[in-house]
Amino acid sequence: MKKLVFEGTSRKDLCDFPVDVRRRAGYELSNIQKGEEPSDWKPMHGIGLGVKEIRIHVENEYRVIYVAKFESAIHVLHAFVKKTQQTAKKDIDIAKMRYQGVFKKMQEIKR
Repeated sequence: MKKLVFEGTSRKDLCDFPVDVRRRAGYELSNIQKGEEPSDWKPMHGIGLGVKEIRIHVENEYRVIYVAKFESAIHVLHAFVKKTQQTAKKDIDIAKMRYQGVFKKMQEIKR
């Protein structure tokens, strides 16, 4: 089972979600650790290869962006409440910046 690594404030952001949303996110992340797909997700190619978004629909729209393509761990890049139809640029930028940091670390490890 792959370990979870929370990048930046993603753990705190996820902990700020309502209890039922946190439980759902935990369930989905647990399934990903076992090599399964989340029940509701979409690829986030604009952030990076292999990046996916878990979609949780409870009262509001909640999102958890992660990448699981690296052997060492699943990296949770960002967790946020989605308030509009389109994902806000600031949320994409946060996830993209964290993905680039993870990708850079993985490249250094390979050397």
